[in-house]
Amino acid sequence: DGLVVSEKVKSNNIDVEIPKSELEAEEKGAEEERPRESDSNILDLSSDYPRDKHISIQRHLADLEKLADLREDERKPCPLCPEEKFKACYSHKLHRHLQNLHWKVSVEFEGYRMCICHLSCRPVKPNLVGDQTLSKMGAHYHCIICSATIVRRTDMIGHINRHVNKGETESRFITVRAPKSSCKVVKESATDVQVLPNHSTPQKTDSYFNPKMKLNRQLIFCALAVLAGERKPIECLDAFGATGIMGLQWAKHLSSSVKVTINDCNENSVTMIKENCHLNKMKVKLNIREEDNDETVGNGQENSDTIEVTKMDANVVMHLRSFDFIHLDPFGSSVNYLDSAFRNVRNLGIVSLTSTDLSSLYAKAQHVALRHYGCNIVRTEYYKELAARTVIAAVTRAAARCNKGIEVLLAVALEHFVLVVVRVLRGPTPADDSAKKVRYLIHCQWCEERVFQKEGNMVEENPYQQLPCDCYGSMPGKTAVLLGPLWSGALFNTGFLRRMLLEAVQYGLDEAQSLLKTLVCEAECTIPKHFSTHSPGDENKQEECGVYIRTPNTSAESYLVHGKRKSEEVLRSTAKRQRPEHSAEHPPFYYNIHRHSIKGMNMPKLNKFLSYLSEAGYRVSRTHFDPMGVRTNAPLAQFKTVLMKYSTPTYVGAQAEGPVHLPGEIHMGAEVPAATAIKVKEAELVEDDKPGVATTAFTHSYPTHCAAD
Repeated sequence: DGLVVSEKVKSNNIDVEIPKSELEAEEKGAEEERPRESDSNILDLSSDYPRDKHISIQRHLADLEKLADLREDERKPCPLCPEEKFKACYSHKLHRHLQNLHWKVSVEFEGYRMCICHLSCRPVKPNLVGDQTLSKMGAHYHCIICSATIVRRTDMIGHINRHVNKGETESRFITVRAPKSSCKVVKESATDVQVLPNHSTPQKTDSYFNPKMKLNRQLIFCALAVLAGERKPIECLDAFGATGIMGLQWAKHLSSSVKVTINDCNENSVTMIKENCHLNKMKVKLNIREEDNDETVGNGQENSDTIEVTKMDANVVMHLRSFDFIHLDPFGSSVNYLDSAFRNVRNLGIVSLTSTDLSSLYAKAQHVALRHYGCNIVRTEYYKELAARTVIAAVTRAAARCNKGIEVLLAVALEHFVLVVVRVLRGPTPADDSAKKVRYLIHCQWCEERVFQKEGNMVEENPYQQLPCDCYGSMPGKTAVLLGPLWSGALFNTGFLRRMLLEAVQYGLDEAQSLLKTLVCEAECTIPKHFSTHSPGDENKQEECGVYIRTPNTSAESYLVHGKRKSEEVLRSTAKRQRPEHSAEHPPFYYNIHRHSIKGMNMPKLNKFLSYLSEAGYRVSRTHFDPMGVRTNAPLAQFKTVLMKYSTPTYVGAQAEGPVHLPGEIHMGAEVPAATAIKVKEAELVEDDKPGVATTAFTHSYPTHCAAD
């Protein structure tokens, strides 16, 4: 055998590689032409890899030396180098050559070493030097999995890692699924799902699972649980299943209240969803439209433990069937699926969508936002709320095209996603009412004051007059920009949020509880103190879509008839009922206290500043969009006045907190620091008459989560 190998080395015919662009058929032909050496001691193969490997792939250095058949009395060539690169030599020199130039720079994978190869396996373009052509032999590695030839060692390591992340541990010419040992089981909310090692990279895996989106899944579950309390059973769709974690949680916790359909257009994802259903002891009803056959996996007929799994495009499945609850969570923007979602969604149903294209929504790629959402935005201090209103505006227009209106139940914009939950109101009148709330925003780029443009089609001579600030008159050039179109209505429904909080408490969703308490505070726009799940004025009734819904202490019930839609007469009669005082919409947008801080002054604590604004007669609350944000109906000038009044000079002492004396409060002969006097003069320029104290007392109780500073 050794002599045969030596002759092959001299003729440079060892395991000639086919170019990478050629397909499987050509490689099989090449393997048939060269003699099989798998039965000899040249290659050390295992049953895990049924096909022949290149001779540069070995387990031990001794196996590589066997290829050269080292003998002390004979000169032997290197089996991995051409003769013109390394001439035949004695065993001791060849041993050092194999060890230093091939073995030490190898890439290890599952006990095998992929050594560097200098043979003419990889086609290299010739270098022309004068009239001579030099055939340059390029060093390269042979992949143990897919037979690709890689030049650099770092590229080879990355190439192998990509195979491992995809679950490919065997030759790509053998169509086998990744072994179950490469999958790991992840548990969330008492639901088990198995995922691939690269589950956190959506563009490189079929089973995308992001643990950071746990809060997102909990909020959607609470919204579905509230809807399930209104009517039973409801048909819900997870349009982008991936691992199926969300649909499995719905079916496992809500059982007979919901009929779950999980859809994905990827075949591997559908297989993974089916396995995860079995892992959670759920029956599967397969509905693959391409094959026109329905297959029920499990014993017996469909019941509450059965999940329907479909393999279709999301737009197709939403066009074919009607649902009460639809959730859209594609990779990126959801705008391509909004028309299909609102086409067949039932009246008073819910559509939730998660957008992860944050570069465009957060104004880092403004041209993409204009292309996807038809909206002009810039980076502002309130950019997260701007993103939420941009998404809702796109949702409103899509619903209006289907003669449907919306009511926003929830809008959340956090670090990793923007979540919007809306209730669908069928009819042209709600559609018109919703469309009227999509308006443009006038934003001052100097002071960041903002105001929605007035309704009407008449062109104003000077739109700057709508802004409360006077930057246009005092600053050179054009100071404001027109943003939008944006949603100008409310972002939250207090009654729905309170019922979501009850569901979160019932199912022990701690992360969702903390955020929902903050959202209730923000929706009612009052100072957080001690939280209560019911408002004192109307403990048992909340209003949604003009309909009162009863919310007792123990569970969320409604006047809606279970299993039926409410008749139009009942809807009309309940819509005429008087709205409670606390249902007034919260002020749009918020101010960042650091953005408007005063140089050389120590700001008061945020919670104390909220109290000062409330004492001045303004509605005020914290916001989940920004931990240092303040949502208030106070104009920016009054906001800065109160902030300056209760700030202390830095050099006087940061510990002493108290109001800065305004000109009317300074006594004769009292010494005022120079910096303070300058700020007081600035305050005189911007201070206006303080509004009267609001007559409505907000005595709601709120969470300690909001009070943390």
